[in-house]
Amino acid sequence: MRFGIVVFPGSNCDADCYYVIKDVMHEEAFYVWHKERDLSSFDAVILPGGFSYGDYLRAGAIARFSPVMSAVKEFADKGGLVIGICNGFQILLEAGLLPGAMLRNKSLKFICDQVHLKVSRTDTPFTHLFSEGEVIKIPIAHGEGNYYCDPETLESLKSNRQIIFTYSSPEGLEDEEYNPNGSIANIAGIINKKGNVLGMMPHPERCSEAVLGGTDGFKVFASMINWAKEASR
Repeated sequence: MRFGIVVFPGSNCDADCYYVIKDVMHEEAFYVWHKERDLSSFDAVILPGGFSYGDYLRAGAIARFSPVMSAVKEFADKGGLVIGICNGFQILLEAGLLPGAMLRNKSLKFICDQVHLKVSRTDTPFTHLFSEGEVIKIPIAHGEGNYYCDPETLESLKSNRQIIFTYSSPEGLEDEEYNPNGSIANIAGIINKKGNVLGMMPHPERCSEAVLGGTDGFKVFASMINWAKEASR
């Protein structure tokens, strides 16, 4: 399986994603510079975390205009798997590939911590190796991770089951107490209606090996690989 990892000026998790795909998952990984316009050779695309264009204006607001984003949209429209992690999620929102927006964290402080997430769906390319309701532990590191949308959009996300990950207690309780950034409905990750584009604020690439203190992120990438291989049979 061929993964394209988009590199914007300011990306800093691209190498982490490359390492996980190539050396942990043992799949093909390639860096894609933000000026590229063709993603047709890939099976999946990763928009990694970091601070694209220094997060000027707001996170992801400038990166959405990079030439590669037209290719990402075309790739997604054709059913290709796209995952945006942290800054990648912010870029997907700014580009309109996912609904909603990111605000500053409720605390107005940058947060770097471990959080628990509840897996809401297991019938997606990104989560089908998890158990429904499973609680996982994944790192976060962001200053603008406070997901917001209007009431109509939130109702649509709920009715279409597009909310994939929510911040929770270790036992799976979704409560404000366990919401690190103020995200509406404790949202940590959402998917598009077609089910092939995922945005999530936590960093699965940072917990895909036991040496890093946890492997809960491994199954996000393993799900993508397994799903694509099953689909190609």
